Amino acid sequence: MAVAVNVVVVMPAYNAARTLERTYRDLPPELQRAVLLADDHSADDTFGLARSLGIEAIRNERNLGYGGNLKQLFRLALERGADVVVELHPDYQYDPKLVDLLVEYIRRGYFDVMQGNRMWSRHEALRGGMPWYRYYGNRVLTAFENVWFALSLGEWHSGLRAFRGEVLAALPLERYRDSHAFASELLMDCVYRGYRVGEIPIPVRYAADSSSVDLGGLFAYAGRALLAALVRPPWRRRRYGSARLPPPS
Repeated sequence: MAVAVNVVVVMPAYNAARTLERTYRDLPPELQRAVLLADDHSADDTFGLARSLGIEAIRNERNLGYGGNLKQLFRLALERGADVVVELHPDYQYDPKLVDLLVEYIRRGYFDVMQGNRMWSRHEALRGGMPWYRYYGNRVLTAFENVWFALSLGEWHSGLRAFRGEVLAALPLERYRDSHAFASELLMDCVYRGYRVGEIPIPVRYAADSSSVDLGGLFAYAGRALLAALVRPPWRRRRYGSARLPPPS
């Protein structure tokens, strides 16, 4: 018999009114009741729409940035005793139907962190609408990070991730940047501290109403990601899997 775990799905939202309902409706029904959304001072009616859908939502009085918004969501999820915390962007780029699979790998004790991998093949990624500069930028950064940390992840820059609650509680979240670099620092520290990171392939889905970083923003993000790796030298990291945690109970 499956052991029940307390799951909280956090949605860092910014101007997501056009895609929020589709994202929410595609979640497995049992997880729709577990959503916590933080509207990062959007210019549209993201907050009002979330409330009308029955989503528990808060609205920031000012824009905290991607990382700043996630920090507060992770804190709130941990305060509620979450065994597993899922980060899902409400821009519909990542297929919400697969969220329960990420949770299951953690629930059964196979991994401490799970993520969706959009880079299954170049043809699939580009056909799915991913901008070419994002695809090649992701591939180059991921190749470097895999060599640096001696792993073979399909990508290091996914926006669909699930974390053991104990992992998030142990990480120095407040030290990370409030920008998109937060995601890189977070995953690198998971690997650096010896937690087990796994992934599953997910469909790529970019549309006109999907959020995307422009070319200039991509270079800035890449620079911060490289710096984050360099301050975490692989010869000082804990052995992969050494921080193994028992299955949630």
